[in-house]
Amino acid sequence: MDHLRLLYFRAFKKALRGQAHRSIVFGGFILAMGMTLSFPTLAQTTRLERVLASKELRACIWPEYYSITYRNPKTRELSGIDIALTQDLARELGVQIRYVDSNFSQLYESLEQDRCDIATHAIGITAERQARLQFSQPYLKSGLFAVTLKNKEGLQNWDSLDQSGRVIAVAAGTIMEGVMARSLKKARLVKVQPPGTREQEVLSGRADAFMTDYPYSLRMIDLTDWAAVIPAPNNMPTTEYAYAFAKGDSSLSGRVDAFLSLVKKDGRLLQYAKLNNLEPIVLLKP
Repeated sequence: MDHLRLLYFRAFKKALRGQAHRSIVFGGFILAMGMTLSFPTLAQTTRLERVLASKELRACIWPEYYSITYRNPKTRELSGIDIALTQDLARELGVQIRYVDSNFSQLYESLEQDRCDIATHAIGITAERQARLQFSQPYLKSGLFAVTLKNKEGLQNWDSLDQSGRVIAVAAGTIMEGVMARSLKKARLVKVQPPGTREQEVLSGRADAFMTDYPYSLRMIDLTDWAAVIPAPNNMPTTEYAYAFAKGDSSLSGRVDAFLSLVKKDGRLLQYAKLNNLEPIVLLKP
């Protein structure tokens, strides 16, 4: 009887080893098949599909941009034309909007490092940016404006800016940086990096004026009592503004283009432009 028990025990162990081996092989086969099937699926997932699947659109904004994507320092509420437009865009996509604080000096890394799906703070279209980013169709167009102290001696018109001894400030990474670097011949250009501001440079006397665009000039007129605004002459370049995306996938940019065509046609773009005093620079043709 003991001999029979020993034979049964050995057979049972052998069967277990065989079953374990088959389980491991089968499990490995299933895992390999799962990986094989999932990798192409992930590789073929577009930006738009990921946004729709996650139910969230991550939009980079610059919260200092008055009339565009401005965060009120007292209420912490966001306002501006791009806040209204992106909320409409999110509703039409059936997703939630999540705003990601950024600025123009962080524009490339915010998009290329996947911190946001889209940059929606009125991105000026330049050749340099087009080399690295994709753009939607434009919806705004602005010229340049100089901001200086009221009644500043010897600085009342555009021609008085580019003079020896003058210091002109620009925010690093903005379109004004490139334009003024090319146009200034005598004045010295200062590039201001966050957390520094162009206003601080002028108020402290370190700069005579700073360069900005139409929306930000509204901020200086509406929210300060010390600023004087000098518009650039008509022969100075203007810039079209659009939404920006990382290169390599046009699914979301194509959907945003369709949305912008729609809001230009149905009147929403003009409506939001009027609400934010941007009617003079809105582009209504697709």
